[in-house]
Amino acid sequence: MSQFDYVKKTYGVPAKRGMRVRYYGEGRNEFGSITSSRGGYVYVRLDGRKHPMPFHPTWKLEYEPAEDQP
Repeated sequence: MSQFDYVKKTYGVPAKRGMRVRYYGEGRNEFGSITSSRGGYVYVRLDGRKHPMPFHPTWKLEYEPAEDQP
């Protein structure tokens, strides 16, 4: 089972590489793209940042609908 399959099955989210997400924690409202998954976390590179950061798949992340994906 791949890391993305594990995240999808365990947390019930549609996470996949390249998917756009909105992070709305810590008083912020930022958009980014999923770059990878590891250890039950998704790694998101927020727009304007150089490096991806780990996020829990269900904590203050909103997954953009597939029709909004490039």
